[in-house]
Amino acid sequence: MTYIDPTQLELEDRVVSINRVTKVVKGGRRLRFAAIVIVGDKNGHVGFGTGKAQEVPEAIRKAVEDAKKNLINVPMVGSTIPHEVIGRFGAGKIMLKPAIEGSGIAAGGAVRAVMELSGVGDVTSKSLGRNTPINVIRATIEGLKQIKTAETVSDMRGVSAQNLRN
Repeated sequence: MTYIDPTQLELEDRVVSINRVTKVVKGGRRLRFAAIVIVGDKNGHVGFGTGKAQEVPEAIRKAVEDAKKNLINVPMVGSTIPHEVIGRFGAGKIMLKPAIEGSGIAAGGAVRAVMELSGVGDVTSKSLGRNTPINVIRATIEGLKQIKTAETVSDMRGVSAQNLRN
């Protein structure tokens, strides 16, 4: 995977979930907050990160920094993805299908945030497994990593892109 420099992009972030985590110790309960954040430039780059801290803003800041380190490139054809793909992570399974232009993003919560911030405007998705936000996001990112354009496939096979369409 190639490194994408976050300083060269105008990234927008979106908080997907904030979870209150309690650890019981001898003196009582220790409260912390875990945040999941998605960052993207709405132009083919998206990443996610997690952060944990005693205060919510600090947890979000840590998650944004982590997300900037995990950026991926999303191949697109127009405003949609090139082909259907199923992303899997843990018990989460997400099916992503290309949609005709103008149909919008037919996806729920976490998948919608990933698609909007990656710049994909027309896509249909279905959650086939569990709906835990972190697993759904990781499955969606895994699915996006599997996508290949016609040019990439033709280079791998050693034929021209015209021969692939026949």
